Amino acid sequence: MLKTFALFAVTAVAEIVGCYLPYLWLKQGKSVWLLVPGALSLALFAWLLSLHPTAAGRVYAAYGGVYIAVAMLWLWWVDGIRPTGWDLLGCAVALTGMAIIMLAPRTP
Repeated sequence: MLKTFALFAVTAVAEIVGCYLPYLWLKQGKSVWLLVPGALSLALFAWLLSLHPTAAGRVYAAYGGVYIAVAMLWLWWVDGIRPTGWDLLGCAVALTGMAIIMLAPRTP
């Protein structure tokens, strides 16, 4: 489970970077060349999601919980905005949902 969570976290960073770099170009007037590493980061994101052995829909659903938590860390560390108590509660709910999806007993 820890390996899966770590893979989800790396995947989330790749997705956020892939979206953040075009944002910098579009909204903050940064170099258009940011689109190149942004596209590579999104390709890495897609490849990382493919590494999970379970059904894609279940992986995407569980990944969403980790993505939310990593996005809140990004908000704090990169944007310099400390998450509110409501933000943290939302992360806890999302991670609880992720745990339910990933840890539920499965029948073949």
